[in-house]
Amino acid sequence: MATRTARRKGGDIEDVLIDEFQVKTADLGQSLASFFGVPYEPYKPDRVKPGELLKNLRREYVESSHWVPVDDTPEGLIILTTDPERIRASRVVNNIFPKHRLIYKVCPLREFKATLDMFYGGGGVGDLTGSFESDSGSMDDLLSSMGDDEETGDSNQEDVSAAADNELVKLVNKIIIDAYKMGASDIHIEPMPGKGKTGIRLRKDGSLLNYIEIPSTYRNALVTRLKIMCDLDISEKRKPQDGKIKFKKYGPLDIELRVATIPSQGGVEDVVMRILASGEPIPLDNMGFSERNLEQIKKTVSKPYGLFFVCGPTGSGKTTTLHSILKHINTPDTKIWTAEDPVEITQKGLRQVQINKKAGLTFDIIMRAFLRADPDVIMVGEMRDKETVSTGIEASLTGHLVFATLHTNSAPESIIRLLDMGMDPFNFADALLGILAQRLAKRLCKDCKKPHVATPEEIKLLLTEYAEELKNTESWNKDPNAAMQNLYAEWIRLFGGEKRQLVLYEKVGCDKCSNTGYRGRVGLHELLIGTDPVKKAIQGHARVAELFAIALDEGMRTLKQDGMEKVLGGITDMHQVRAVCIK
Repeated sequence: MATRTARRKGGDIEDVLIDEFQVKTADLGQSLASFFGVPYEPYKPDRVKPGELLKNLRREYVESSHWVPVDDTPEGLIILTTDPERIRASRVVNNIFPKHRLIYKVCPLREFKATLDMFYGGGGVGDLTGSFESDSGSMDDLLSSMGDDEETGDSNQEDVSAAADNELVKLVNKIIIDAYKMGASDIHIEPMPGKGKTGIRLRKDGSLLNYIEIPSTYRNALVTRLKIMCDLDISEKRKPQDGKIKFKKYGPLDIELRVATIPSQGGVEDVVMRILASGEPIPLDNMGFSERNLEQIKKTVSKPYGLFFVCGPTGSGKTTTLHSILKHINTPDTKIWTAEDPVEITQKGLRQVQINKKAGLTFDIIMRAFLRADPDVIMVGEMRDKETVSTGIEASLTGHLVFATLHTNSAPESIIRLLDMGMDPFNFADALLGILAQRLAKRLCKDCKKPHVATPEEIKLLLTEYAEELKNTESWNKDPNAAMQNLYAEWIRLFGGEKRQLVLYEKVGCDKCSNTGYRGRVGLHELLIGTDPVKKAIQGHARVAELFAIALDEGMRTLKQDGMEKVLGGITDMHQVRAVCIK
């Protein structure tokens, strides 16, 4: 029927199968693989362009010949084609790559064209390409017009005029636009000394992905262009510098980038750009908190005064969480001041102040100014010194609600860190409302994750690993067997569903998640509430292990326990939880 329809319309049978008969591209690819007896190679939007392999191959030729080299692996050179039998029989690839062992892989024509569009530029194959063409043209056209390392030109050229070159300006804009549209959080520009190319990598969902390589002749001009965009000293190459790009001045996106330049080995400079999360804060209900944690956070932050901390390493979403909490309590009758470095998320109703150390605007000085400005709520981006923490405690004891972030690993460790700074334990215990420790784990791709009913062995391992976190607590030590049975019963009640079975999911990989099995991230949380037993322990200078045991007896879930509950809920997997909950 599909053949008849294609013949009648004068179109391709593959288009008819995909568009009219709703056959998935991946299913078509698997059928071709079975027919030709070679592996199916799906389209990968994050595939690195193999510049060396494509150097002498024009697009017109590979498009009409229906084959293209995609990767040079230790096993051999991978040739992507729509008809492996015909290409193998023609021996044309053997003549072009005589020294390589050839591995043929097949894909549908639509995916083949999408790969060519990504390698050579051009476009418009719908959802498949995942490429982001902008007014600046395709990446391949830009790199071609810039030439390569062999072309004439002094590799040490440091002219500002080179940085202002039209093609380079377009290239920098395209890198930033692509990174933003791909959902990347950071752009890493990594030049190699001598004749080495400049590699660019993007961090997406916490992992770095290769993006493109730029000829060494444009190395200095690229860094100079970025320095010009954020008003840095272009003549200073021996010291680290940091600045900010307001991209609206240079391109079509209204975004900001935080830029750091660092001199690296070989007389070159690395540049790392953080794409700042702009726009509206996420509602607290959508932040991925467990029911218990969400209820307790809402109850805690609704109090009129006290001190609440969010802690975790850089990039764990602390600022995002604090802004969601502020959104929850942001009402017309509440005055909220924030001191941030930098101001990433803006919301109506907040009075936000940007830290400026050169002008003498430090966290400590701004905090003291806030106290004279009739606040109800104060949010401090970071408490890293004794003066800021002391002012925060003072503010919370004089009737203000104070929020702050800390760079610590867990909630109980934060208490010890603050006491070690010289805080008075009695004042601190009185002020403390709660501490939220946070991490980000990769979320399983909802389109391809594969479920299976957990085996008794898997359940036993999960229960044992969960119980490891509870071994010092009073409730667990009384009767471990009864506690284990109660825990299992609670899991069945919360995650068992109608069939009362625990279901675990494993990653697979599809087009939508670039075959990684993961898409997006989820927060893991450890919420310590300042209950009376916790406050008493703080006043008694209790150590971390003791505070952990008391908090767990009070109902706290550790980061790992919260992660394991999200594994049982099918949101992530144990590999990710273990990766981010290292002690």
